[in-house]
Amino acid sequence: MPDGGFADIYNPRKVLDDPSFRVLGPNESPSPDANLAAFYNPGHEIHLVEKPRPKPGPGQVLVHVRATGICGSDVHFWKHGRIGDSMVVTDECGSGHESAGEVVEVGEGVTQWKAGDRVAIEAGVPCFKPSCDYCRIGRYNACPDVVFFSTPPFHGTLTRWHLHPAEWLHRLPDSVSFEEGSLCEPLAVALAGIERSGLRLGDSTLICGAGPIGLVSLLSARAAGAEPIVITDLVQSRLDFAKKLVPSVRTVLIERGSVPRESAEKIKAAAEGLIKLALECSGVESSIHTAIYSAQFGGKVFIIGVGKNEQVFPFMHLSANEIEVGFQYRYANQYPKAIRLVAGGLINLKPLVTHRFKLEDAVSAFHVAADPIRGAIKVQIYD
Repeated sequence: MPDGGFADIYNPRKVLDDPSFRVLGPNESPSPDANLAAFYNPGHEIHLVEKPRPKPGPGQVLVHVRATGICGSDVHFWKHGRIGDSMVVTDECGSGHESAGEVVEVGEGVTQWKAGDRVAIEAGVPCFKPSCDYCRIGRYNACPDVVFFSTPPFHGTLTRWHLHPAEWLHRLPDSVSFEEGSLCEPLAVALAGIERSGLRLGDSTLICGAGPIGLVSLLSARAAGAEPIVITDLVQSRLDFAKKLVPSVRTVLIERGSVPRESAEKIKAAAEGLIKLALECSGVESSIHTAIYSAQFGGKVFIIGVGKNEQVFPFMHLSANEIEVGFQYRYANQYPKAIRLVAGGLINLKPLVTHRFKLEDAVSAFHVAADPIRGAIKVQIYD
């Protein structure tokens, strides 16, 4: 865990060691006024907990979290206990980082917020010190001392009351719902990919994977003027969902166990030519290979998805075709843009929410989000 600054302020032990912290039993009803939250642990359990209601200190804001989406990383931490070598569940850890809510109370020195203000919560809080090169140049997603809520060991925003630095909240217009505000987090991921990939008006674009990130990338690519757009997935129902979301998208079902070069031929047929830009949203090695074989000379494969630690790429094909491969880590400077796009009607996030649960039913919500048979795209939890 990083030392100093926000890491000390949001030290998870302050919650875990508080005498009011307790894990609720499977059939136990929470107290009506409790600061309820959903936690996972090293035993791969997901359960409700009651934790202390925090008091805002200088520069802090207490937010009543009204809507939170379940991300694939939340499910992964629950089921597998880690992502990579640095993000490991070693104790009880609060879930959730796609949240929006209402300001309840402000701490000393906070003048830009007042009780009743509606906000989206940017879950990654960097140190923002002048001595941090990454923060100073605006690439704060690389800050080594970042506190990213719900990434172990830091507790997440899937809770009734969440304490947050005032500078890392974003005002929601009255026309943008709490649900849409929470969806600005995955949208920020997609927008970072659109920006860093250099997508231009009229670029032939492939999106690999029709999960939540793939779908918000589809919406973003359409808003950015990509044409044609092809989207792939292993599951036909997700492709059908993508087609309803953006009727002009061209869908390609990838057969399990298929050869990437053969899948690439299907993609090129759907696109009526080679692809200039591929946005790879699955992180799966075979899917990345398919994207590479679909790309034109001088094209680009930009990887948004998270995959296994080590992968093999078709090196000489990339080299002989001058295909660029790019990556992204989370996002930076995207929230204001995301809110403007939603408020202005250029991106409609509402259809992405397929299941809704109360905070008290968060455990059930996680089970639905983790079960492919249930057909969930985005599961939302409300309070």
